[in-house]
Amino acid sequence: MKALLSVEPGGPETLRLSELPAPVAGPGQLLVRVKACAINYPDVLIIEDKYQFKPARPFAPGGEIAGVVERVGEGVAGWSEGDRLIAMLGHGGLAEQVVVSAAAALRLPPERSFVEGSALILTYATSIHALLDRGRLQAGQILLVLGAAGGVGLAAVELGLAFGARVIGAVSSEEKAAVVRAAGAEAIVYPRGPFDKESSKALARQFKDAVGPAGADLVYDPVGGDYAEPALRATGWEGRYLVVGFPAGIPRLPLNLTLLKSCDVCGVFWGAFAARDPDANARHIETLFWLWDEGKIAPKVSRTWPLAQAGEAIAHMAARQAVGKLAVTID
Repeated sequence: MKALLSVEPGGPETLRLSELPAPVAGPGQLLVRVKACAINYPDVLIIEDKYQFKPARPFAPGGEIAGVVERVGEGVAGWSEGDRLIAMLGHGGLAEQVVVSAAAALRLPPERSFVEGSALILTYATSIHALLDRGRLQAGQILLVLGAAGGVGLAAVELGLAFGARVIGAVSSEEKAAVVRAAGAEAIVYPRGPFDKESSKALARQFKDAVGPAGADLVYDPVGGDYAEPALRATGWEGRYLVVGFPAGIPRLPLNLTLLKSCDVCGVFWGAFAARDPDANARHIETLFWLWDEGKIAPKVSRTWPLAQAGEAIAHMAARQAVGKLAVTID
């Protein structure tokens, strides 16, 4: 089978399309023919050895796939050859075949495409955990989402609206603002960083003007960098600032702001949450499938690439050019 492998630490240019022996489904496992693999920011980090997990090389990036069952391992019940599924892998998805745990596989509804299915779980599961468990979001509250046209950002926008919040999406271009407005939220366009002291104050004023005098009840920040402090300054009394990611860099926050606002800075690590509390995660996944069926959320895949060009998809993600989700299709 073909796979796009990371053979040394580095950017997408270090990836190599290679031939590997086909994997074999062991007890409790399914052998899956991959049809689509979503690209996420962890794929940028994992090939550079900057992610929390560092797989032994060579390995294929790609942690989120949709495909068809080809073989059913010993002891597996409820799955048959030809069944369509979604699975989270951590890595390994940029390959023609993968082995997944049957216990962790999710059925892909027949009316949904493989590309849609591959783009659902990571961003929406991260966002529903962030908003409900860490952010305690309630209907009528004000939610400010940074990077709101990206994968996790747009998922947070849709979920915030589904849960009855007033949602303001902050983005870096009018093109992205149009995507946020099309989803039903308000949108503001912020300038590109880095920011000096005066520019940082101006951005804080822009955020404050958008959310109103009481401040945001919840800030969802998958961007980090110089955008973080202005967003924290726009947080209201007893608000919650959610730390989701750092494509713009890891920020340093003035903690006196948390005292003055009596607000919380909350880390969001969905993968660890799902491993520590699988029952709660399963309930969230059930809610996501219901919202998907009701049309209240829907993965927005803006571009696809074939497997041989999957490095370009990762480069597109690294350049922070993604609108919605990116995916690789594998035939």
